[in-house]
Amino acid sequence: MLGTCGERPYADEGDADVTMVWGRAEQQDFRSRVRGCIVGGAVGDALGAGIEFDSLDRIRAAHGPAGVTDYVTAFGRRGAVTDDTQMTMFTVEGLVRAHVRRDTGDWHPPTDVHRAYLRWYATQNHWGPDERTPDSGWLAREEWLYSRRAPGGACLSGLEDDRMGTLDAPKNPGSKGCGTVMRSAPFGLLVGWEPALVFQLASECAVLTHGHPTGRLAAAAFAVIVHGVARGEDLETATRGALALVAGHTGHEETTAALEGALAAARSGPPTAERVESLGLGWVAEEALAIGLYCALVAEDVRHGLLLAVNHSGDSDSTGSVCGNLLGALHGETALPPAWVAELEGRGALLQLADDFAMEMTQGGELHGPGAVSDAWTARYPRS
Repeated sequence: MLGTCGERPYADEGDADVTMVWGRAEQQDFRSRVRGCIVGGAVGDALGAGIEFDSLDRIRAAHGPAGVTDYVTAFGRRGAVTDDTQMTMFTVEGLVRAHVRRDTGDWHPPTDVHRAYLRWYATQNHWGPDERTPDSGWLAREEWLYSRRAPGGACLSGLEDDRMGTLDAPKNPGSKGCGTVMRSAPFGLLVGWEPALVFQLASECAVLTHGHPTGRLAAAAFAVIVHGVARGEDLETATRGALALVAGHTGHEETTAALEGALAAARSGPPTAERVESLGLGWVAEEALAIGLYCALVAEDVRHGLLLAVNHSGDSDSTGSVCGNLLGALHGETALPPAWVAELEGRGALLQLADDFAMEMTQGGELHGPGAVSDAWTARYPRS
């Protein structure tokens, strides 16, 4: 039975991933999908970063009738990522640390994700890492992350104090900005969990900053779609599964309409930027989800899908990120355009984080726990 944050419902259900039997082929496939999801989202984010606030007409005037077809300069360089990728990385780190900390008997993943987001918040307000806090882990010591990349107001205000938002007392109860969706793909990579628990966890972590029902339900639906494709489902089947879960929650109407709108648009003829804009502009959660999903559904390949996802008059980096997460989880890392991956900011850290996540989920028992402790691993992901 699923409960609220205060009831700590994860003690039994969360053990499902530990009991999975991972053969070598399954581990390799999983790692490829994790890499694809995390790096693919960052590539989509970077493609949209330089045009995030431009209209479609302005994009076409500056870059030609096709719009952008490659990285453009943002934040002083090509291939720069935004807060979308930053927060996604800290979501991954929080989930790894939650699994490591389970050995202590204190197993409540939303708490660990909240602490990870507080570490992200520090990167938005400090000049660089604080060497006086060694238990912050390796990710918080990555100096390149100490840079504001147009973070959303609700993400910042939701983390400006230590109080943890819950389903009963969410932060920013009126906000449904896309800041919940753009960071939630990693929950879907918990492939050993049941979809309902993935949905629950993504919901609880959305209300850490955004309390509107659509904000959390769109994030949860996105996580469940990623979960489905990471387990080998096609996108439409995974979306139907998310629709079924969303329908049981109060306030689901906007999220349901967005998902159904994306499916309908995919059947409505050749993809165009104008059809993308018919789904919204992506500034709010359900629109970012609908646009990213639609572009992934109609993508001829990863390149085509990502360019479609960023060339519109809205939140191009967030819709590109959502589309990249989906296509990467669906097809794996080798489907990503290599030139874009090569030029991506933070590529080394992204790959390291993805590999660490995959190793923790498939081989965590050999890294920590009774009779097996890697000091190097627990230094990277401290239990405290």
